[in-house]
Amino acid sequence: MPALVGLREVPDEQAVPLLLRGLEQSAFIVRSLSCAGLGVKQTEAGWEALVQAVHHDEDANVRAEAANALVSYGLERAWPVVLEAFRADTQWLLRCSVLSAVAEHPEARAADLLELAELALADADDTVRVGGTEILGRLVQQRSAPADAGVVERARTLLSGLQQDGDHRVVAAALNGLQGKAAEG
Repeated sequence: MPALVGLREVPDEQAVPLLLRGLEQSAFIVRSLSCAGLGVKQTEAGWEALVQAVHHDEDANVRAEAANALVSYGLERAWPVVLEAFRADTQWLLRCSVLSAVAEHPEARAADLLELAELALADADDTVRVGGTEILGRLVQQRSAPADAGVVERARTLLSGLQQDGDHRVVAAALNGLQGKAAEG
């Protein structure tokens, strides 16, 4: 594992083959660290390996790290892959990783964030639902482009309804999302 971390200092052409070999190892932590490394040492071979990992690795930690690494290649490119993974993989860790990586990405489009948040709200896991609620709050608080007005209004409507949710964390995230904007205005 320390050798994988040390690959940050090695040129891409030397590091990527080692990271790809790391994805073939049995220890999930080695595969996970290899995914993280491929997010830093970006090549087409690394991209393809990450796409395979996000869809097919047996361990949710590895799939989550692969999704996060894919977003580092650029959200426009990664969006269809991570959205498909979010839809297909019900594991909360992968879903939370996608929510976090996409929500914090500067290329995130309001409509995509709303779509992801709505998918998260339909999840059975309350941690995922909290993540979706937090994205709605970001939309309400941070989006001011006229083209995003419909998205912001939908997010505000969803947040209002979530004030009655059965999970107190979802309610708190909804209130935070709505109050942040109210405090500004």
